[in-house]
Amino acid sequence: MRTGRNTTGADTRQSAEDESVDIDAADQDERNVSAEDTGGETDKSENSSAEAESDAAKPNADSDKRRSHRWIRASIRWAAGAVFVAFVAVAGYESWLLFQQHQNNLASGQALSAARKYAVTLTSTDPNAIDQNFTDILSGATGDFKDTYTKASSRLRKMLIDNKVATQGTVIDSAVKSATTNKVEILLFVRQSVTNSASPEPRTDITAVTMTMEKVGDRWLASKVILPAEQGKGQ
Repeated sequence: MRTGRNTTGADTRQSAEDESVDIDAADQDERNVSAEDTGGETDKSENSSAEAESDAAKPNADSDKRRSHRWIRASIRWAAGAVFVAFVAVAGYESWLLFQQHQNNLASGQALSAARKYAVTLTSTDPNAIDQNFTDILSGATGDFKDTYTKASSRLRKMLIDNKVATQGTVIDSAVKSATTNKVEILLFVRQSVTNSASPEPRTDITAVTMTMEKVGDRWLASKVILPAEQGKGQ
């Protein structure tokens, strides 16, 4: 009988220990499951945060790309505009130079033609038409030369009449020395035949004349005439 009670008590303790072990094992399993759930949730949270940051970074990157593209397009437009403006400026300047050259050439031709005619008027005199000669000379003059010739005209007229001087001038060559649109300097070579009461036989001389023509209104007039005797004074 005693042996039976001992056996029953031992079985009871063994059963209690087994239950305790089972409970501990169950608790451990629950803790492991809880830890795994917590870890999983943490990983999910971290992954979600990373994905959110990645999604947030994408619009910024796209925005930066768009700004970069806009800046590049703006730079290209600015460069193209600058090139166009430079091209227009160069073309405009070259056109202006060509126009100025054309105007100078036109002025040179007109002034040269007027100077050749005036040189003949200036170097040709007829004792029988002396007043008309002086009128024509003064009509083609302007500025200082006209003033100087006007002052000397009375004395020169008397000398020509008294000595029965007759002259005939012919331009044999001419060239433009410098030109602007309203002033042209011309060099002329004039052959002049001269007779007077003391020398009835014609004497021929070739004279270099430097003449400055200025545009007054629509006419080219002589503002300066330098003869060989005055070359040193005119320099």
